[in-house]
Amino acid sequence: MSLTNQGKPAAAKAPATDADIAAVDRPVPAGVNAAGFGSDVVADALRALDIPYVALNPGASYRGLHDSLVNYLGNQQPQMLLCLHEEAAVAIAHGYAKVTGKAMAAVVHSNVGLMHGTMAIFNAWCDRMPMVVLGATGPVDAAKRRPWIDWIHTSRDQGALVRGYTKWDDQPSSALAAREAVLRAGWIANTAPCGPTYVNLDAEMQEAKLTEPVAPIDTARFMPHTVGAASPDAIKAAADLLRNAKNPVILAGRMSRDLEAWIQRIALAERLGARVVTDLKVSAAFPTDHALHAGSPGTIAPIPEAAEAIRAADVILSLDWVDVAGTFKHIGNITAKVVQVSIDHHLHNGWSMDYQGLPPVDVMLACTPDAAVPALLEALGTGGPRPVPATAAKEFPKLGTDKLTVDHLADALRSAVGDRPASLTHLSLSWNGASWPFRHPLDFLGSDGGGGVGGGPGISVGAALALKGTGRLPVAVCGDGDFMMGVTAVWTAAHYRIPLLFVIANNRSFFNDELHQERVARMRNRPVENRWIGQRISEPDIDIAGVARAQGAQAFGPVTEIDQLGPVFKEAIAAVEAGHVVVVDVRVEPGYTAAMTAVMTRKSE
Repeated sequence: MSLTNQGKPAAAKAPATDADIAAVDRPVPAGVNAAGFGSDVVADALRALDIPYVALNPGASYRGLHDSLVNYLGNQQPQMLLCLHEEAAVAIAHGYAKVTGKAMAAVVHSNVGLMHGTMAIFNAWCDRMPMVVLGATGPVDAAKRRPWIDWIHTSRDQGALVRGYTKWDDQPSSALAAREAVLRAGWIANTAPCGPTYVNLDAEMQEAKLTEPVAPIDTARFMPHTVGAASPDAIKAAADLLRNAKNPVILAGRMSRDLEAWIQRIALAERLGARVVTDLKVSAAFPTDHALHAGSPGTIAPIPEAAEAIRAADVILSLDWVDVAGTFKHIGNITAKVVQVSIDHHLHNGWSMDYQGLPPVDVMLACTPDAAVPALLEALGTGGPRPVPATAAKEFPKLGTDKLTVDHLADALRSAVGDRPASLTHLSLSWNGASWPFRHPLDFLGSDGGGGVGGGPGISVGAALALKGTGRLPVAVCGDGDFMMGVTAVWTAAHYRIPLLFVIANNRSFFNDELHQERVARMRNRPVENRWIGQRISEPDIDIAGVARAQGAQAFGPVTEIDQLGPVFKEAIAAVEAGHVVVVDVRVEPGYTAAMTAVMTRKSE
């Protein structure tokens, strides 16, 4: 098969401009200037939250709100983004928040739509990303329900479906209550620790005429800005420990995309001479090619160099590290004093175990890392940076010359991107953290959060939407299983002209599970040769490029030879820069890094 873009329509869309999204799906002016129905009040509240987009899959349960967004607000501020699945709609909102740190909205249809979207909501919850999810139910008043359909789409406590992994939910029964609920949902979602909120709208309330005009309110007064700070005594205690430490280590976890906060973290590490460990489960938190960065970022557990730095530490500063207890358990023999900076405990509940193990903590700073780092720098007082310990120069992975691996993919992609500012919006599990240096808070946007396979495409479309017009090249590296589960998000990107490069690390397998089956077989003394059964995606191989073209993307592949990578990536990037959505199918040899494979195949403890 040729690697060029097969089947490109003769009347391809012109290259995108920054204003293209606003030009898509423009309604005929309705001439409606005042709220007349309950759903109009909800639409006004969404606009008051300064939400630019609402990702949705349509449904009759919220037909009132749909009409209000189009014929009352004119499909702008917010503008609807049509999605082919609710999971994609929620994932797009998740990706948008990864870049902006602010909630976008997603709308799902009734109980069935909410059930479709639950995995993506859980991903955002685990990733601590804000979003406002609006749902709907058939008329709460049984006398108003249409036969059959309204009954199966009405639930007594619909919010219970997501209550374990949302910060707050409500089902308002009047237009004024709905306005208050939407404002509260936006405020709570955007308040650290961030997360999804859910508002369920009664269909009857949406469609009911207002009996009197709704008085305007000063929305800012109902969404007060909250910033927490650690106590001065706790800051002093932490600073004293860090100042006197001989081998301090910083575990840089969940962070904002704020560039000034990034610079201050570097200053703190240099002031202390602290080794810094980062993680591919979360967004870029520290420059990975800095002399103080220990090794390269890992995924499930720190790589050996980072693990050794943690083991040798006498004081560890955790900046909202995702799993302190699990990291210590993996490494073993940790004797350091621990300073924990986090307010994540405010979200811990009895349904989800995403809070991880209970870590040992000697000093607790109950605030965000962005608030703690400047306070610690000030408390440390004057003094120049400590000498940086001698470390080996950062090296990219050694490449073989026979089989095409993910390391070859990363090397060729990095070369093709060159000096362009790029954002890795998603990475496959097979990615080697040493393959790509992160030098800016937007260079890498983290994982899907909850391990929900299929989130990568939608998250990447949402991130690319937020990055549009910034001059950054959005690049998503997805596994073939992840891509196929979420592929319909590509259509949304193509329809709304959101430029984005997908590179599919296509190993034709759910390879993570192959390693799990190998581990079980070894534990039971059974043939490991059978690990592939029920895992391999072959016979027939999926035409990834063909599937992508069916969604309206340009596509290349399958790429099967190492020397094909460079030219294909060069052409693909040029197409993205011309405003297109592009998918490149790369047939890679199945496999993970040695450190990842060791974690996956070891026996359960």
